[in-house]
Amino acid sequence: MCGITCILSLSGPNSSQHANGSLNGAPKEPDTGLAKVKKELDASMAQIKHRGPDSCGDWISDDCRVALGHVRLSINDLNPSGSQPFNAPSQGIHAVVNGEFYDYDRIRAELEKDTDYHFTSRSDSEIVIALYLQHGLNFVEHLRGEFACVLWDERRELFVAVRDRYGIKPLFWTVQPDPAKAGGRRLLVAAEMKAFLPLGWEPQWDVRSLKDAGWNHDTRTLFQGVQKLRAGHYLTCQSFGHIEERPYWDSSYPDKRTIDPRTPEELIEGVRQRMLESVRLRLRADVPVGVYLSGGIDSSVIAGMVTHLVKEQNVSMGSAPADERVTCFSIAFEEDSGFDESSIANRTAEWLGVKYIKKLMNEEELAKRFEDAVWHCEQHNADLNFIGKYALSEVPQEAGYKVVLTGEGADEIFAGYPLFLPDYLREPDMAWEKHNPLTEDGRLANLHSAEEADQEHYRSIGAQASTGELSIARRMLNGISTVASMTAFQPDVFADWTEKEHTACDPQMTIASNPDGVARHHINKNWHTLHSALYVWSKGHLPNIFLTCLGDRTEMAHSIEARTPFLDHKLTEYVNHLPPSTKLRWLPGEERFVEKWILREASKPFITNELYERKKHPYSAPTKYPRDGPMHQLISRLITRDTVAELGFVSWEKVAGLVDAAFGEKGEAKALRLALVVAEWVVLGRRFGVQAAAPVRC
Repeated sequence: MCGITCILSLSGPNSSQHANGSLNGAPKEPDTGLAKVKKELDASMAQIKHRGPDSCGDWISDDCRVALGHVRLSINDLNPSGSQPFNAPSQGIHAVVNGEFYDYDRIRAELEKDTDYHFTSRSDSEIVIALYLQHGLNFVEHLRGEFACVLWDERRELFVAVRDRYGIKPLFWTVQPDPAKAGGRRLLVAAEMKAFLPLGWEPQWDVRSLKDAGWNHDTRTLFQGVQKLRAGHYLTCQSFGHIEERPYWDSSYPDKRTIDPRTPEELIEGVRQRMLESVRLRLRADVPVGVYLSGGIDSSVIAGMVTHLVKEQNVSMGSAPADERVTCFSIAFEEDSGFDESSIANRTAEWLGVKYIKKLMNEEELAKRFEDAVWHCEQHNADLNFIGKYALSEVPQEAGYKVVLTGEGADEIFAGYPLFLPDYLREPDMAWEKHNPLTEDGRLANLHSAEEADQEHYRSIGAQASTGELSIARRMLNGISTVASMTAFQPDVFADWTEKEHTACDPQMTIASNPDGVARHHINKNWHTLHSALYVWSKGHLPNIFLTCLGDRTEMAHSIEARTPFLDHKLTEYVNHLPPSTKLRWLPGEERFVEKWILREASKPFITNELYERKKHPYSAPTKYPRDGPMHQLISRLITRDTVAELGFVSWEKVAGLVDAAFGEKGEAKALRLALVVAEWVVLGRRFGVQAAAPVRC
């Protein structure tokens, strides 16, 4: 796992940039242009050094129009030969990679047999150059893992930036003025937005993105002109000018009318074998590998399968000997908070016979990490769970580990969230009627109660998810209610001028417009409504919150590479094409629905009966904090009339009473969530040096 930062000039050739040339025929100071670009690149890499503290490297073209920077977290091939950028000078190819490619030993062996490419390292990352030389832009089809990479082809003058299929690894891009040429522009690409700061970027709030949730549900961010490369897409820039983004992969689901003839036993075994393969591939490393372990089923499945592979098949935990105990990491909240699951994790660790290391997180510890965690996430979050994940990543770092396996993605693939139930019940599962114990009368009877339960949940946290009259956005997505649930919490604290300037902001429409037309056709004509809900969720909340604030950004803040077996695309392609009733299943004897049914069945040999039978409990941090405690003091310091004025787009009248309402015995859940968001905006505004937003003057 690493960090990348890249610069591509979009201007015509400029002789003043050439490192060894001259200006209008007159001699110039040696390497003037090169020195400027290198200084910029070094400063940019320094901003993201936490992603790769072991070494850094760069490649800058002779004319200084292309610059690739890389900070390295050494995991595969610990020798200097594994340092990046990777270069194939005779072919004019240069590349930097953030992330991991799996099954690369097999891919490399095939390339060595079929091509004359000479590998210079044992790093998994180097295969991108050989694959590109062999397959052109089709090289992305052969990559398996979590990654973001950039490649420059000198001969074709082609710049390529690629992001993995689920957006596990971040990649941002923006076009900014070129300081070396008046009126010129340049493309900047980096793993984190803070890497743009030394490159002349001056961040400005994107108020429309904040109001219509574009930062969460499409390619926008909190800042104007900075975009995320979509998951499963690559961006190209041809001949220093034409920028284009295209998909290379997308989730797909079966036609809801097609009968699936497979038996439950076949499908359970199919999931089990693919899960084991995915976990096994992610144990490959030249450093020891650990596991995150909570009280939930997802991380416990990973820990159980890892233990099975180590004990029964002599698979090593990275470079750790096969006879060494599996090591798991966890955090514990205070027992009386109602959010502590460490006792369950303790019992799981004892049952598996693994080494278990945990850290206690109390209110003071959460408050202490708040501002740094926000800076690393580069966006707001209405739940303090991201600070818990930030703290969790300290645990393996302190134990000397660089790599952990984690359970993110299971809920999105196997339908683990309660909000998916109404959309599962919205249509019958015609594909698996033979094996589905839920009758048609039972489906209709449960649909209304499921929608009521969904509403009640959001009322309990101070939000509102309307499932009444269908909006245009819901009609665009075949009536699924998940779109309403995804927008249940919106920070209604904006200044009045934003209402006049941004009159058409509609978060539900943002979600409905995010899938392309082909996907919306399948949603309305071919896919079961549960699968449509899973698709929509996986394009918004999954990459933009769960894999960000609860994934890469809080992990890499501590130089920890987290690997996500549940999001292996070979596994997800199989699971996506299972009938809906294998994911959400009616248990007639207990008269209830069980989420992730097929995952539970497939993983039963590897987990305790307690976890097999346990209902879903979303990961969250405590939501009640006393007046005058560390959290109250922190938020009171961050939210004042002056700090709100620094934002420009927030109304002081709307937030003046938030802090008082959020803390104390009667602390309101919605007030706390709103206060956290505003406080996080204040932190980001100050750390990024963002000027106050103001109305556009015509």
